[in-house]
Amino acid sequence: QVQLVESGGGLVQAGGSLRLSCATSGRTFSGYAMGWFRRAPGKEREFVAAIGWDGGMTYYASSAKGRFTISRDNTKNTMYLQMNSLRPEDTAVYYCAADRTIYRSSLSSDDGQYGSWGQGTQVTVSS
Repeated sequence: QVQLVESGGGLVQAGGSLRLSCATSGRTFSGYAMGWFRRAPGKEREFVAAIGWDGGMTYYASSAKGRFTISRDNTKNTMYLQMNSLRPEDTAVYYCAADRTIYRSSLSSDDGQYGSWGQGTQVTVSS
Protein backbone atom coordinates (compact mmCIF):
# COMPACT_ATOMS: atom_id res chain seq x y z
CA GLN A 1 0.00 0.00 0.00
CA VAL A 2 1.42 3.36 -1.02
CA GLN A 3 1.03 6.53 1.00
CA LEU A 4 1.00 9.90 -0.72
CA VAL A 5 1.50 13.27 0.95
CA GLU A 6 1.13 16.55 -0.92
CA SER A 7 2.74 19.81 0.11
CA GLY A 8 3.54 23.21 -1.31
CA GLY A 9 0.09 24.70 -1.64
CA GLY A 10 -0.76 28.17 -0.45
CA LEU A 11 -2.05 31.60 -1.36
CA VAL A 12 -0.53 33.37 -4.34
CA GLN A 13 -1.46 36.32 -6.51
CA ALA A 14 -2.48 35.87 -10.10
CA GLY A 15 0.59 35.52 -12.27
CA GLY A 16 2.58 33.96 -9.49
CA SER A 17 4.08 30.50 -9.11
CA LEU A 18 3.91 27.54 -6.78
CA ARG A 19 5.65 24.18 -6.70
CA LEU A 20 3.70 21.26 -5.35
CA SER A 21 5.38 18.11 -4.10
CA CYS A 22 4.03 14.62 -3.60
CA ALA A 23 6.11 12.42 -1.32
CA THR A 24 5.43 8.69 -1.43
CA SER A 25 6.21 5.76 0.79
CA GLY A 26 5.19 2.17 1.31
CA ARG A 27 5.63 0.91 -2.23
CA THR A 28 8.17 1.06 -5.03
CA PHE A 29 7.78 4.52 -6.54
CA SER A 30 9.76 4.22 -9.74
CA GLY A 31 7.59 1.61 -11.45
CA TYR A 32 4.33 3.54 -11.39
CA ALA A 33 2.94 6.41 -13.37
CA MET A 34 1.75 9.33 -11.29
CA GLY A 35 -0.79 12.06 -11.77
CA TRP A 36 -2.06 15.36 -10.44
CA PHE A 37 -5.75 16.16 -10.20
CA ARG A 38 -7.64 19.06 -8.70
CA ARG A 39 -11.09 19.85 -7.36
CA ALA A 40 -12.34 23.41 -7.42
CA PRO A 41 -15.18 24.53 -5.14
CA GLY A 42 -18.48 23.24 -6.44
CA LYS A 43 -16.88 21.29 -9.28
CA GLU A 44 -15.90 17.72 -9.99
CA ARG A 45 -12.35 16.50 -9.69
CA GLU A 46 -10.42 17.06 -12.90
CA PHE A 47 -7.18 15.86 -14.40
CA VAL A 48 -4.20 18.21 -14.46
CA ALA A 49 -1.12 16.25 -15.53
CA ALA A 50 0.46 12.80 -15.52
CA ILE A 51 3.97 11.42 -15.81
CA GLY A 52 5.18 7.98 -16.80
CA TRP A 53 6.93 5.61 -14.45
CA ASP A 54 10.38 6.61 -15.68
CA GLY A 55 9.57 10.24 -16.36
CA GLY A 56 9.85 9.73 -20.09
CA MET A 57 6.23 10.56 -20.87
CA THR A 58 4.12 13.47 -19.73
CA TYR A 59 0.53 14.38 -20.44
CA TYR A 60 -1.27 17.63 -19.61
CA ALA A 61 -4.78 18.92 -19.54
CA SER A 62 -5.26 21.77 -21.96
CA SER A 63 -5.69 24.15 -19.02
CA ALA A 64 -2.24 23.22 -17.72
CA LYS A 65 -0.27 22.96 -20.93
CA GLY A 66 2.38 25.64 -21.27
CA ARG A 67 2.02 26.82 -17.66
CA PHE A 68 2.51 23.71 -15.52
CA THR A 69 5.37 21.21 -15.56
CA ILE A 70 5.16 17.78 -14.01
CA SER A 71 8.33 15.97 -13.00
CA ARG A 72 9.55 13.25 -10.70
CA ASP A 73 12.68 12.25 -8.86
CA ASN A 74 12.71 8.50 -8.45
CA THR A 75 15.72 8.69 -6.13
CA LYS A 76 13.61 10.75 -3.71
CA ASN A 77 10.29 8.96 -4.28
CA THR A 78 8.77 12.35 -5.00
CA MET A 79 6.74 13.93 -7.77
CA TYR A 80 6.41 17.65 -8.45
CA LEU A 81 4.12 20.08 -10.17
CA GLN A 82 5.63 23.45 -11.04
CA MET A 83 2.80 25.90 -11.64
CA ASN A 84 3.54 29.22 -13.30
CA SER A 85 1.34 32.07 -14.49
CA LEU A 86 -1.33 31.05 -12.03
CA ARG A 87 -4.88 32.25 -12.54
CA PRO A 88 -7.80 32.58 -10.14
CA GLU A 89 -9.47 29.65 -11.92
CA ASP A 90 -6.57 27.44 -10.80
CA THR A 91 -7.86 27.73 -7.25
CA ALA A 92 -8.56 24.20 -6.05
CA VAL A 93 -7.45 21.40 -3.82
CA TYR A 94 -4.69 19.55 -5.67
CA TYR A 95 -4.30 15.80 -5.28
CA CYS A 96 -1.55 13.47 -6.33
CA ALA A 97 -2.33 9.93 -7.36
CA ALA A 98 -0.43 6.74 -8.12
CA ASP A 99 -1.24 4.31 -10.91
CA ARG A 100 -2.73 0.92 -10.08
CA THR A 101 -0.55 -0.90 -12.62
CA ILE A 102 3.21 -1.18 -12.63
CA TYR A 103 5.13 -0.25 -15.79
CA ARG A 104 2.04 0.95 -17.64
CA SER A 105 3.03 2.03 -21.16
CA SER A 106 0.47 4.81 -21.56
CA LEU A 107 -0.89 7.75 -19.60
CA SER A 108 -4.48 8.63 -18.98
CA SER A 109 -6.61 11.41 -17.59
CA ASP A 110 -9.05 8.78 -16.29
CA ASP A 111 -8.94 8.84 -12.51
CA GLY A 112 -9.94 5.16 -12.53
CA GLN A 113 -6.38 4.35 -13.59
CA TYR A 114 -5.10 5.60 -10.25
CA GLY A 115 -5.51 3.49 -7.16
CA SER A 116 -3.91 5.58 -4.44
CA TRP A 117 -4.55 9.21 -3.56
CA GLY A 118 -3.16 11.81 -1.23
CA GLN A 119 -5.19 14.05 1.06
CA GLY A 120 -4.70 17.13 -1.08
CA THR A 121 -3.14 20.56 -0.73
CA GLN A 122 -5.04 23.82 -1.14
CA VAL A 123 -3.98 26.27 -3.81
CA THR A 124 -5.64 29.68 -3.78
CA VAL A 125 -4.94 32.26 -6.46
CA SER A 126 -6.13 35.78 -5.77
CA SER A 127 -6.95 38.26 -8.51
